[in-house]
Amino acid sequence: MTRFEFAFSRAYRAAGLPFGVNPRTAWAAIDGDRLSVHFGPWRLRTSLDNIANATITGGFAFIKTAGPAHLSLADRGVTFATNGERAVCLEFHRPVTAIDPMGLITHPNATLTPSDPESFLAALGGDLPEAS
Repeated sequence: MTRFEFAFSRAYRAAGLPFGVNPRTAWAAIDGDRLSVHFGPWRLRTSLDNIANATITGGFAFIKTAGPAHLSLADRGVTFATNGERAVCLEFHRPVTAIDPMGLITHPNATLTPSDPESFLAALGGDLPEAS
């Protein structure tokens, strides 16, 4: 298993604490052909072959991304952000569950903030397009 810690800015760390999001509870792991993301009480799990695309992104507004997991009302994507500067956006072939413990809401994409986005992309492997 390869584990990727999340990169926390000071402001995002403070905003995440009331929701149980901190450096011990926010990370991503690649284990064989599976991706697991932990973000405080929220979880996302999928097979690596379900990842259609992975790109480096960033420049997020604090108010829209800090604190708990965020659901985009525009496209149902989920955001697990611990900083606003650099993240990885994953697009899925088949939507995944994450924000809703009942599994009623599914997400066609997820954004997360590993401390080393380039190494995270490399560990995903395969022929995923990489853009920044």
